[in-house]
Amino acid sequence: MKNIVVLVSGGGTNLQALIDAEHRGEIKGGHITCVISSRADAYALERAKAAGIKTRVLVRKEYPDIAAYSKAMLEALLEEKADLVVYAGFMTILDEQVCKAFPYKMMNVHPALIPSFCGKGFYGLHVHEAVLAKGVKVSGATVHFVTEECDGGPIILQGTVNVENDDTPETLQHRIMENVEWKLLPKAVSLFCEGRITIKDGKAYVDQQ
Repeated sequence: MKNIVVLVSGGGTNLQALIDAEHRGEIKGGHITCVISSRADAYALERAKAAGIKTRVLVRKEYPDIAAYSKAMLEALLEEKADLVVYAGFMTILDEQVCKAFPYKMMNVHPALIPSFCGKGFYGLHVHEAVLAKGVKVSGATVHFVTEECDGGPIILQGTVNVENDDTPETLQHRIMENVEWKLLPKAVSLFCEGRITIKDGKAYVDQQ
């Protein structure tokens, strides 16, 4: 049984999707053992506590720089014996010391179809504002492995929704969360825990059987 540690910074809707999926038996071969937040006031911590999951808080502002914060996070992940680290609305970019310690063992869900609308500055509603400004007809979400390059790791799963003429950033965000993010992230976590993801030449291949 693999230990899944979830990193959060905010409301925790993706964390809730993971918790619900685990309770339904949809995450095979792993269980959420700890939730670590970069903010002491993140509502995601309440979701974790309600589910009986251990929580830890590492406040970004209490560390002088990213290197110091990343070192503290790495120590916490090692203490928790993490087999898989999941970013679920985690708003801090960790440096290479964490990625190197957990190669292809960290995943994130991004609210767009990578390689479009991703990288530095593309987070939260900013992503959906950019999508609507460009006038694209289809958007969605991507679950990918976390590497040193922001949003640049191997893509595991992607899903799409149609962009409607009357969409606002908020309505598009909710449609993508409800129809793609909350479904794909638990699925990707289960695939990892079942050993059904293979990395070859920098690409992720999923055994769908």
